[in-house]
Amino acid sequence: MERGHIGVTLWFTGLSGAGKTTISQAVETELRLKGCKVEVLDGDIVRQNLTKDLGFSREDRDENIRRIGFVANLLTRNQVIVLVSAISPYREIRTEVRQRIGNFIEIYVNAPLEVCEQRDVKGLYKKARSGVIKNFTGIDDPYEPPINPDVECSTDKESLEQSVSKVLDQLTTLGLKL
Repeated sequence: MERGHIGVTLWFTGLSGAGKTTISQAVETELRLKGCKVEVLDGDIVRQNLTKDLGFSREDRDENIRRIGFVANLLTRNQVIVLVSAISPYREIRTEVRQRIGNFIEIYVNAPLEVCEQRDVKGLYKKARSGVIKNFTGIDDPYEPPINPDVECSTDKESLEQSVSKVLDQLTTLGLKL
């Protein structure tokens, strides 16, 4: 049976290959086992559906994040724990979305660029370095790391279990009984 709880958005941000989706999937599993209402908004899946009309200019990236934030806000208002996994490279738009949602936990999934490139199963970094993909975050478009994230998961230094534990611990600070 699902528990009644406050809605909150967990916003996983970081470079491609840092581990955002991996951590959010593990957090989702834990929360579902505990009877929580959970929805996942993964950046790659959202781009295939809700924002497929957008490109990768700064304006389009900001609009992509606004749309994800809009959906996350609707779900959060309805007592759902929303897990957003999106590069969301610019601080300003992350701040805008945080202010709109309110119950928002920013999770910086941090891994050095070299580590992300080694993990690159899709070959995106290689394509970006060869010029096939333009405006790729971390290569020829900036990633602005959070200045003061609520949680930082250093995936090159800690285990998946340690990262998940940090996220769940942060949820308990909001009064969520896990």
